[in-house]
Amino acid sequence: MEKPLVFLQAALNGDRQHNAAPRSPEAIGRDTAAVVAAGAHSVHIHAYDDAGSETLGAAECGAVVRAIRAYSPGTPISLTTSAEIVADPTERMKAVQAWTDLPDFVTANQGENGITELCAYLLSRGVGIEAGLLSPADARCFVTSPLRDQCHRIMIEPLSPDPNIALKQATEMEAILSDAGITLSQVHHGYDGSCWAVNERALMRGHGIRTGLEDVVQLPNGQPAKNNSEMVEAAKKMIENKSQNRI
Repeated sequence: MEKPLVFLQAALNGDRQHNAAPRSPEAIGRDTAAVVAAGAHSVHIHAYDDAGSETLGAAECGAVVRAIRAYSPGTPISLTTSAEIVADPTERMKAVQAWTDLPDFVTANQGENGITELCAYLLSRGVGIEAGLLSPADARCFVTSPLRDQCHRIMIEPLSPDPNIALKQATEMEAILSDAGITLSQVHHGYDGSCWAVNERALMRGHGIRTGLEDVVQLPNGQPAKNNSEMVEAAKKMIENKSQNRI
């Protein structure tokens, strides 16, 4: 697959409550095919148990991975490892060690306890790491981490919905990485009110972006988004507009 000029990832679900956020393996598989058709290059997903709760369980995660590969062969899959799902590092490691159907990547938040050991284990199984940086403190931790040269890409993910705060944090995180000589590709996104502003700044800086119902439920014009495909279409248009402005 030819490397895209601007990387666009779709985050399909997470803990978002939205009618179009897919939960079942089949729904996630179908939604993956739809967002790829709309222009996404990769998907980031969370799996759910029978009670509708997010899980790192092997059966549920495996079912989602298989469904995505059935509906959208060749699409790179990024699976969460968030401590918000399994807080205890030992229990999280046990859950991940039980995985049999492996994703292409995981997003691993670098400020979490036990994340270095978890990433080392996944790397040993051939799973790539998207290093999640949620704050400048995470960035400062990452530049001293043994993982800094082993990750596939960096996710710049300021948590504040306030665009002014999120943009300031994204700028600071980028500067910390640059000062440390880290040249890994970056993908930027915000949450809710800051999402599109963080995306726009990232494109101006030459970085990839992420969008989707996990992150935001409104389009750049403020209108409610119908589904993930509509979010990806809006992001793709933003990418195209920025590319044309550079010509």
